Amino acid sequence: MVDQWHKSTYSAAAQNCVEVREHAAGADVRDTQNRDAGHLSMPAAEWAAFLVAVKTADL
Repeated sequence: MVDQWHKSTYSAAAQNCVEVREHAAGADVRDTQNRDAGHLSMPAAEWAAFLVAVKTADL
């Protein structure tokens, strides 16, 4: 079962944000203001590497 879409708790209501739904195979990411435009999917290893890069400011 795929988890529900969510956005960061650091996001304010008026900001441009992305939403994420994580699942066993990886994660899907979409634009909060353009939900009907589709989403990007990435495998679990790529999602984990992305999160590490964000947390260590390597982006």
